[in-house]
Amino acid sequence: MLVTKSEQGDNTLATMWKGNTVIRSQSVVSRVVAGETLIVPVRAKVGDLASIYSFNSTGSLIWRLLESAKTVPELSAAIALEYEVDPAQAERDVEEFVDEMKAVGLVEVSASVAMAGD
Repeated sequence: MLVTKSEQGDNTLATMWKGNTVIRSQSVVSRVVAGETLIVPVRAKVGDLASIYSFNSTGSLIWRLLESAKTVPELSAAIALEYEVDPAQAERDVEEFVDEMKAVGLVEVSASVAMAGD
């Protein structure tokens, strides 16, 4: 179960994503149209056109990276490198974005086996 920052404090997202991998949900389709990434959830084998999501260039980069399972630190490092931003800021922003995508069903999160011993 996901817990919001307000319930646990500022470090909740960092703790929640530690050791977890994220990948695109199989319940969505995506296309790049005019340089913009559009994601459409599929419900009952039909695209839900009332719930189309659009990503900017940063979101699009994260979406491309999520073709295969990645950790938040892997995604954050790619963002920090691509956009030359502070790695800690990149990690906070990526955690928030991934959390938002998880909340609306665009990504799936898998817990790492290594977490059991933490």
